[in-house]
Formats: sequence, C-alpha cells, structure tokens
Amino acid sequence: MGSFFSSSASASASTSTSSLPCSSSVPSWKYDVFISFRGEDTRKTFTSHLHAALCWQKIETYIDEEELESMISVVVFSENYANSSWCLDELVHILKCKREYGRQVIPVFYKVDPFHVRKQQGSYATAFAKRKKCFEHKLDSWRAALKEAANLAGWGLQDTGTESKLVEVIVEDILNKLNGMSPRCDHEYLKGLFEIEKHIKQIESWLDIGTQDVCILGIWGMGGIGKTTLAVFCSTNFLIYLKVVVFLKM
Repeated sequence: MGSFFSSSASASASTSTSSLPCSSSVPSWKYDVFISFRGEDTRKTFTSHLHAALCWQKIETYIDEEELESMISVVVFSENYANSSWCLDELVHILKCKREYGRQVIPVFYKVDPFHVRKQQGSYATAFAKRKKCFEHKLDSWRAALKEAANLAGWGLQDTGTESKLVEVIVEDILNKLNGMSPRCDHEYLKGLFEIEKHIKQIESWLDIGTQDVCILGIWGMGGIGKTTLAVFCSTNFLIYLKVVVFLKM
C-alpha cells in the first residue's frame, strides 16, 4: 500500500529551503500570515485586496483573530491606526512574539508617513493626546512598539506608486520569507510517528524545490505506519513553494 503526490515546482521559488529543526520549546504557529489593521481605514480596500491575494497564493492568512499564532505578521499602519487601543495592544503583542520566538513582522505604511508612526506625529500625535488620561499606563509601551515597528524593513505607497503594485510586492516578500522557513512539523497529529522529522526533510530534498521539473513521489510501506498522514502533511505544507500539487491515495 502507498500514497503518491506529484508536484510542479514554481519558477519563482528559491533554489533551496532551510531545514531548521522543530523545537518543542518554541510555540507552534497556526497560520502563515496574520494581518493587523484598523478596520475603518482599510478593511474594504487595501486589506481586503491583500488578504485575497495571499489566499490566492494558498498562504493561510487570517484577520480579526484573537490568537496571533502566525509565522509572519503584517501590520498595516493607516491614518487612524493609533485611534484603536486594540490595534496598539495587538502591536505590542506581535513585537513580543518577534523578540521571544523569532516571528517576522512586515510593516506597511498605507497613506501615512513612516516618520509620523515612528515619532507619533500627525494623526498619531492627535490619537495619543486623546488617550493620555485613560491609557496613561500604556502610553510608553505603545510608543516603544510604534517606534520599533516603524524601524523595521517594510513597504508603502511611496515605494510602489499604486496599491496593486504594493499588494504584489508584499505577497512576493511574504513568499520569499516563507520559502526560508522550515515546514511546520509539530502538529499534534504527527506526534508519535517514528522519525517523522527525518522523513519530512528527506521528502523536501527529493522534491528539489526551485526547479521547474514535474516530480512524482511514492511513499510505500505496511499499513498503519503513517504513510497517508505524511503525504497529506507534505503536500499541504510544501504547497506554497509549488504551482500544482496532486495527491493520490492508493
């Protein structure tokens, strides 16, 4: 008995992917990308376009989630971002995950000057002035978070000129970052399978990600040892590197 999955490699994928060991000391990620944004500014415009573009690329992307378990967080700074204490608290948490667990953060400056975000000027200064009394105990952490995030490498309309091009370069940036990360090998349903990490890395090397060749890979063995589980996991987690994946259960 066995399982097969065939794949066609994407020409835009990198020629190799790193195989970092999965560590139980680092919290697992639930999604590929989480988007933090101010709803009234960008929900029906830029954020919806970015979300659709990422989902079209088979990148698991979530918005409006309280659990920020993602490999990459995209923070969309807009004119009224600092008017939301929820957004600011979310940003503090995102940067904490970056420092403690190595999560990646991509700031996007949507119709706002990065300098205003970094120094809390313009609409950001107005927002902080309104919250000075009610949130005095949080102001320092919010200011530090805005400064830290605005100092990270990111994207803005000043870099691309149009929103469509901005979405395009962000998606490309995220794909490149995901290509440099190891597959998620700490799912609950994989626990107990013998040498599962070794098998995943071996399959990754056989797929020769980065070429344009068509690959057919078979997994054989006695029943009940996890062939189907392994094939489903690999076909799902390597999907972001490939144009097409066909999974056949024999």
